Amino acid sequence: MSDTSSSEVATAPDLARDPGPAAPATMSRSLPGLSDLGNNLLRPDLGLAFGVMVILVVLILPMPAMLLDFLLAISITFSVLILMTALFIHKPLEFSSFPTILLIATMMRLSLNLASTRLILANGHEGTAAAGRVIEAFGHFVMQGNFVIGIIVFSILVVVNFVVITKGSGRIAEVAARFTLDAMPGKQMAIDADLSAGLIDEDQARARRRELEDESAFFGAMDGASKFVRGDAIAGLLITFINIIGGIIIGTAQMGLSLSDASQTYTLLTIGDGLVSQIPALIVSTAAGLLVSKAGVEGAAEKAVVDQLSGYPKALGMSGLAMFVMAMLPGVPMAPFLLLAGSAGGLAWYTSQSHKIKARDAERRAAAEADEGPQEEPISTALRMDDLRLELGYGLLPLISEAETGDQLTEQIKALRRQLAADMGFVMPSVRILDNMQLESNAYEIKVKEISAGTGEVHINQVMVMDPKGAQVDLPGHHTTEPTFGLPATWIDNSLSDEAAFKGYTVVDPATVVCTHLTEVLKANMPELLSYAEVQKLLDELSDQHKKLLEDIVPGQITVSGIQRVLQTLLAERISIRDLPTILEGITEATSFAQNSSTIAEHVRSRLARQICASVEMPAGYLPLITLSPEWEQNFADAIVGEGEDRQLAMAPSQLQEFITLVRERFEEAALDGEMAVLLTSAGARPFVRSIVERFRAQTTVLSQNEIHPSAKLKTVGQI
Repeated sequence: MSDTSSSEVATAPDLARDPGPAAPATMSRSLPGLSDLGNNLLRPDLGLAFGVMVILVVLILPMPAMLLDFLLAISITFSVLILMTALFIHKPLEFSSFPTILLIATMMRLSLNLASTRLILANGHEGTAAAGRVIEAFGHFVMQGNFVIGIIVFSILVVVNFVVITKGSGRIAEVAARFTLDAMPGKQMAIDADLSAGLIDEDQARARRRELEDESAFFGAMDGASKFVRGDAIAGLLITFINIIGGIIIGTAQMGLSLSDASQTYTLLTIGDGLVSQIPALIVSTAAGLLVSKAGVEGAAEKAVVDQLSGYPKALGMSGLAMFVMAMLPGVPMAPFLLLAGSAGGLAWYTSQSHKIKARDAERRAAAEADEGPQEEPISTALRMDDLRLELGYGLLPLISEAETGDQLTEQIKALRRQLAADMGFVMPSVRILDNMQLESNAYEIKVKEISAGTGEVHINQVMVMDPKGAQVDLPGHHTTEPTFGLPATWIDNSLSDEAAFKGYTVVDPATVVCTHLTEVLKANMPELLSYAEVQKLLDELSDQHKKLLEDIVPGQITVSGIQRVLQTLLAERISIRDLPTILEGITEATSFAQNSSTIAEHVRSRLARQICASVEMPAGYLPLITLSPEWEQNFADAIVGEGEDRQLAMAPSQLQEFITLVRERFEEAALDGEMAVLLTSAGARPFVRSIVERFRAQTTVLSQNEIHPSAKLKTVGQI
């Protein structure tokens, strides 16, 4: 390798005077550079960029005739490839890059047209091979020795391409883009409705939304891309006119040719050049027309042509009869029309027989299935369980089926899931809505993991009214109890809703009653709905900088199941887990001194002090507190037995009952004063106080002193 390099470097003119030892090193360093350049050119992205640059260079630099022949062959092959791809794809979105390819193909043809124009005008006086053999061959083949024939044929090709194919496909693309954009809101609502009803999951909904976006973008791009072909046809006409006139002027005025010879030579070259450009343009225009016209057809183009045209035997039979009548007309050649009539008639008979055979086979299969009875579902399907299910009596089906009210319930459930995701930090499972004939006609039932979690009754075409003071409503109707909070309520006719609102009553429609009940059921069962898979999904969606923290603690310090239990403990007290990075930081700190999920959750709560205080803050900007007296703090401290994570509360039942009574009295007094108070305890007693309070006041917030943020404004409204 060293000897060869030395000999090559020594022969180089600039190094001939100093063929020293440094020359081989210089050559050896240059070879890897060439290798890297070759490898880079093989990369698809750089290869495409290089090809586009070549197209632009061709617009400027002259080109030899042999290279022009090769590039013209590439242009024709590229056009045929585009047409074949448009024929064999099953859906237009499979060829979503067509607008970009169309632009590249158009630029390629125009650059080659300009390069051939340069050769024709510069070397046309040398003969018909001045611009290459491809252009000469096309010119001789079409003109057949008469340049008038060539001009007429070329003009017809341009008219067919410009007026018929390009204009038609452009109009189809324009209408398709407009209709696709107009239909987007309805399609998006259908996807959201299917997602809310549980018919599809989040991944399927995301895929359908992405396909919808791609479809609108594709037809919008096709609307603009059709203008490329239109402009290409106009440019072809102008270039042909310039070549003929300019060539004749150059041939007669500068090259000394006679007018006849100049017209013959330059017209042949120009028509050949125009055909080489317009035939690929015609092919690509046909591909564009095929692509935009098969928007509603699944499968290759033969699905739209062969299957559908041959699917109606009567149409084929009438076509054959028409051909037979044409054959009988005087002066009309009989052979071709009789041949077509026989072919159409035979195909009609064959298609009719095929349809009869398919119909008999379908009847046999239906009869066999009827004899066998319904197919049993696999036993494994019995193991599937709906996380959330809303069952409606048959009288409530208009809530999800009628055009006037059908969207209301599903839209409210969709908004509820979105709101809970923003408030609590994770996406609730889809709610599956079913009809249940075993329920009363106006009854509904909410199930969590197929266990009843709430029932109620609503009435279609009526509204529920409630007195904010808790008294019975003074309006004619059906007195009942509000299903969510157990307040007195009355169902009245819709015509009385304005009167009820005028009297200051709260008016609620049936869909809102169901959705409110569902909201409270979801909030009460959030820990159970936060599954391992949901936790894993939340962890996977963390940003890269926070995933590093996750890798440091999982599984060395805590498992994903441990994180799930901590998050469930937080959700049990309705604390949002949306700030997952802060929660993970708190878990990292707590695992250094504790492994119990409750202890870890208590430490995490202190890290979320700002969030917790903000969630229970009054509109006036202060935090109303009911504090635990030092006597009760001491009572709880004395009743806690055990050490570390094994601590338990061992308080006398009479003392517990006294504590419960005091809590009720203080919170009722605060409520009468309009205060939504928070119970404040020491950090050590908080878990045990909460375990007692949640049994009779589940919505009461119990905070420890560690969870009061320094910036919170406090107001003591009572003491226990």
